[in-house]
Amino acid sequence: MTARFLAHWMTTAAALGVAAWILPGVRVDSPAALAVAALVLGFVNAIVRPLLVLLTLPFTVLTLGLFYFIVNGIAFGLAAFLVPGFSVASFFTAVLGAFVVGVTSWFIGIFSSRLDKTTGRSTVVEVRRHHDGRWGLAPGGGK
Repeated sequence: MTARFLAHWMTTAAALGVAAWILPGVRVDSPAALAVAALVLGFVNAIVRPLLVLLTLPFTVLTLGLFYFIVNGIAFGLAAFLVPGFSVASFFTAVLGAFVVGVTSWFIGIFSSRLDKTTGRSTVVEVRRHHDGRWGLAPGGGK
C-alpha cells in the first residue's frame, strides 16, 4: 500500500468518525467497522458515484448543483448498507453525513502536510530570446 492511499484512508476514517460523533443518526459500532466503512466509502466514491453523477447530470444542472448533495447522500447510504456495523438512520442523515465527511476531509487536507513536497510549488523560469533569434533560458533563469 502506498503512503498516499493510507493517508487518504485515514483521513476518510477520521472524517467518518467525526460524522458519527456529530450526527446522532450515523452510527459506527467499532474501530474495525470504521476502517472497513472508510475503505468501502472510498470504493463507492471511486466507482459508483461517478456513474451516479453522470446519470443525474440533468437534475444537477437544473438544480444548479444542489442535486450533487443528494448523489453524495446516496453514495454514503450505499456504503452504510454494505458495511455491517456502520448504519445511517435516514436518507436525510446520509446527506448530512456525506456533507460532514466532505467538509472534515477538506479541513484535514488543508492542515495536513503533503507527502510529496514538490506538489503545489511553483518555479519561475526566465526565458529570453537570444541575439541570434533562438529562445532559451536566461543566464541564471532556471534557479
